[in-house]
Amino acid sequence: MDNRNDVREFLASRRARITPEQAGLPRYGGTRRVPGLRREEVALLAGVSPDYYIRLERGNLSGVSGTVLDAISKALRLDDAEHAHLHDLARTSNTTTRARRRPAPHVRPGVQRLIDAMTDAPAFIRNGRLDMLSANRLAYALYSPAFQTPARPVNLARFCFLDPQATVFYPDWQGAADQTVALLRTEAGRDPYDRDLSELVGELSTRSGEFRVRWAAHDVRLHLTGVKHFRHPVVGDLDLPFEALPLPADPGLTLTAYSAEPGTPSADGLRLLASWSTTVEPVDHR
Repeated sequence: MDNRNDVREFLASRRARITPEQAGLPRYGGTRRVPGLRREEVALLAGVSPDYYIRLERGNLSGVSGTVLDAISKALRLDDAEHAHLHDLARTSNTTTRARRRPAPHVRPGVQRLIDAMTDAPAFIRNGRLDMLSANRLAYALYSPAFQTPARPVNLARFCFLDPQATVFYPDWQGAADQTVALLRTEAGRDPYDRDLSELVGELSTRSGEFRVRWAAHDVRLHLTGVKHFRHPVVGDLDLPFEALPLPADPGLTLTAYSAEPGTPSADGLRLLASWSTTVEPVDHR
């Protein structure tokens, strides 16, 4: 992954979506050559010189201060995820580290015991490239369609874009696909030299046009809480609120747990799923 290219395309794409009127700038007569703000207008809003901003948008974030990044974020109306992504891009933009493979991630026994104790809530551990590294019995039952392939660890991005079952499993497949790519793009901003992530992005870009279009959009997202929609082959539709908790003692790993609103059909479905999970063989996640 070329970090300078990512910086250039990210800033240009955010600039293109803001009109002068939205930014509080006058629109002068004549045809504008760009769909959104000009570079000079972003520079004016951020309080930097046009030449300096042009240098930044060309991908050269060398020596840029956090104050300037914050000003550019404000000028471009970046949300929290985009703001953090810009800082990540700046942090890694001039890193000379070669692409490298990460050590095989390890789920500590204490973490495994914790999610195993969550008998009424599907819970699993994932890394930044969306490998499902471990889960409790109810999470394996929930994601059983993804575990029908022999590849381990199951990768949720690969499942979403390359497995035909995903379009049934996710009733809002378009939303799930958008979210999946935004999470991978966010992770790429944090560490553009992760070879395993680069290879995954390359594979998905080659094999899925839907992935390529979304990857080119440079959208990023924080994925900490929300509601996920599933259509499980055994228990049917489930609307499950989730909480995603980064594990401070295990950098790069996230614990995701689902629940169901009491008294809803999803709560009934989750209880049925728990009952069904006891009748099937435990999943080999390795």
